[in-house]
Amino acid sequence: MTLERFLIIGAILFSIGIYGALSKKSAIAVLMSLEIMFNGISLSAVALSRYTVPYALSSGVDSASKFLLTGHIFTIFIVTIAAAEVALGLAIIIAIYRSRRNILVTEATEMRK
Repeated sequence: MTLERFLIIGAILFSIGIYGALSKKSAIAVLMSLEIMFNGISLSAVALSRYTVPYALSSGVDSASKFLLTGHIFTIFIVTIAAAEVALGLAIIIAIYRSRRNILVTEATEMRK
């Protein structure tokens, strides 16, 4: 596969995530959509790291070997932050469900006391 195909797949994943985050009413569906967005970003970062560094190495750039795993390391940070975001978001959703018996995002204004 080429770099363009990976970037197109990443853009499609990101677009599906944006659509889901903006159109869903359930807070859990919004969290899942955010995860799809993170996966699209991660795929693009790894693809860019994979396909741009060998080109720089072949053109005679000596410092390109330092950036060989840049996209992979960035993706590890994204996965770590996404795991923390899901844990915190799920804890908030469970707390809201226990008090209101509802997890719809559209009724978030009613959650003020």
